[in-house]
Amino acid sequence: MSATGTGTGRVVVVGAGIAGLAAAHRLLERGARVTVLEASERVGGKLLPGEIAGVRADLGAESMLARRPEAVALARESGLGERLQAPATATAAIWTRGALRPMPKGHVMGVPGTAAALSGVLSEEGLARIEGDAGLPRTEVGDDVAVGEYVAARLGREVVDRLVEPLLGGVYAGDAYRISMRSAVPQLYQAAKTHDSLTEAVREIQAKAAANQQNGPVFMGIEGGVGTLPLAVAASVRARGGEIVTGAPVTELRRVPTDSADAAARDGSGTGASASPAAAGARTAWRVVAGDRVLHADAVIVAVPAPVAAALLRAEAPAAAAELAAVEYASMALITLAYRRSGLGLPAGSGFLVPPVDGRTIKASTFASQKWGWIADEDPDVVVLRTSVGRYGETAVLGREDADLVDLSRHDLREATGLDATPVATRVTRWTGGLPQYPVGHHARVARVREHVAKLPGLAVCGAQYDGVGIPACVASAYAAVDQLAGDLSGVAELTANPVQSLHGGAGE
Repeated sequence: MSATGTGTGRVVVVGAGIAGLAAAHRLLERGARVTVLEASERVGGKLLPGEIAGVRADLGAESMLARRPEAVALARESGLGERLQAPATATAAIWTRGALRPMPKGHVMGVPGTAAALSGVLSEEGLARIEGDAGLPRTEVGDDVAVGEYVAARLGREVVDRLVEPLLGGVYAGDAYRISMRSAVPQLYQAAKTHDSLTEAVREIQAKAAANQQNGPVFMGIEGGVGTLPLAVAASVRARGGEIVTGAPVTELRRVPTDSADAAARDGSGTGASASPAAAGARTAWRVVAGDRVLHADAVIVAVPAPVAAALLRAEAPAAAAELAAVEYASMALITLAYRRSGLGLPAGSGFLVPPVDGRTIKASTFASQKWGWIADEDPDVVVLRTSVGRYGETAVLGREDADLVDLSRHDLREATGLDATPVATRVTRWTGGLPQYPVGHHARVARVREHVAKLPGLAVCGAQYDGVGIPACVASAYAAVDQLAGDLSGVAELTANPVQSLHGGAGE
């Protein structure tokens, strides 16, 4: 669309999560006039800074993949460069078969290149099953396949249940036997298409990773919490002249003839009457209604979760809306606990993952004060831990009271680590419908959504439900949406073909 392409257009961004804010930031760089409308009373979406026992801590996502450039670059552009921090320790464990065991190295999202890589985590029978992969005929992956289904067919269910499942669950809170390999682990999908042996494919991925080894940490955090990133981006947006309005849920998104929008802009009323688009071929603008606010814009970026996006797009893009309405979400809760350091005796490392097959309540625990130096420095006498509960389809545990979730977490922590101290403070943060699921065929659904949206000039979509749930994926999605408004579809095409893997799984990690 020429207005935004030349930097003179007015753009409304719906949603002030990290994707919407990143889109606004990029639009302002290109000279657009931007208004961001957010339904809640705060910006940031699933990124939420908080505190416990006087110590700052993330109550949402707490790290971002640094091997992709988008998130770290956005943090630097927003003035957070000096606050970027690598984890103080990257040594993690897995709580399985009754003990905390060192997290294996030399795998790709839990899929090993050799049986020896999973020694100690799998039984002897499980290790022997991996050895049989080389003698199996090729397993065709077709257009897509579930990660768990494919890996179990090649290496046995134990690999999936003990390692792939907890690693994927940490990202999607999903079920490995439903999650798309093409969307969630794209490098494994591509390798599986050309190799008879899965372990051989993994070894090739590892060899390429070693040959192109990037310097620096795999993950990065921010002093004060990753939750401060959207606050900094929002401040940068406002400093550049952008407007961010919270408490403003958008209830209507319609195309109107350009003349009608121009008239509304000239008379300053902002309340132009609703109009049907002009005859076929006429130029149209967008009418956005949020409470008693009515805005007219050259373009709109919809950066909200799939159910909300479906409702907004139903009038103008019903086919896209139907696809988005079918996207499923998982809910989860984070339990943050603060302890006095004296006599605590935690194991070393950054925390541990828990396979669902072991029947525990928690699915992971992060030793936040050991993982992030800035948390330890806030108050050396306080130790902060986090646990997470809730997976796709798992609703009973999330129906429990906050106090029950704390008790369940403390029970599992005691069983795993021997930690029997009483916390000095606790916080439970619930993320209802927080994580979009990427089932088999997800990539095709995303392609169909974008195909339908592309038929409407001046409209683009972005967010976690499209190209990856991690922060870099959301930022990349936002930038591709901005490019689309300017007529450049290369970013959208690249992301649709090659989603951003949301968890690093290369050699040695």
